[in-house]
Amino acid sequence: MGVTNARSLGWSIARKLYEAGAELAFSYQGERLRGELEQLTRELPEPRLYQVDVTREEELKALFADLGQSWGELDYLVHSIAFAPRTAMAGRYVDTCRDDWVTALEVSAYSLVSAAREAEPLLRPGGALVTLSYYAAERVVPKYNVMAIAKSALEASVRYLAYDLGKNGVRVNALSAGPVKTVAARSIPGFMKMYKRVASIAPLGRNVDQDDVGNLGLFLLSPLASGITGETVYVDGGYHVMGMELDD
Repeated sequence: MGVTNARSLGWSIARKLYEAGAELAFSYQGERLRGELEQLTRELPEPRLYQVDVTREEELKALFADLGQSWGELDYLVHSIAFAPRTAMAGRYVDTCRDDWVTALEVSAYSLVSAAREAEPLLRPGGALVTLSYYAAERVVPKYNVMAIAKSALEASVRYLAYDLGKNGVRVNALSAGPVKTVAARSIPGFMKMYKRVASIAPLGRNVDQDDVGNLGLFLLSPLASGITGETVYVDGGYHVMGMELDD
């Protein structure tokens, strides 16, 4: 859910799933995004494409009802949806208006809850959900503003969903990637400065890329991660473990 273009982190995970033999379905937010998704998936065998605005419950219900009729069950759900109005990320966090707050939290965090609820009857024991978070859920990243609050709510939701769905043998985890050059990331003020800074501090001495993210997504969804749930797992070259930078 939420793949928009070839640089999307959701697409990175989708590619790895396809290479591992999965049959895939995709949802997109509006008709303007359908053409790009059709181009991305043109080489996949009969991909299912659904127009779904996650703020409209009837569209979510229709998506999973159709998947239930077509597939009968689901192994995995990848949630790669986030949005905050540009005005909410351009100034000070304290100036965030109520409408921007509600929009960011509804689209970026509540959508995971509503999607999980609709998918629950289809998810088989041993299945898994993965969503995409970011370091700003735990630490201040200037200009990330209300999106950081949404990611905090998203990670808390992962823990509660893991508790609820674990009774059915379904795992729920968040993947927290370091800065990656996606279209969405480039809309964050000062992103390139952040991107260069992270590479200089991370223990691996580099930023991660789409393949790094896709590999972790595949792992978290696969039986190799059968005992992992309720976690936020980082793929950021180790940046999040650093407390300060010292010159050698």
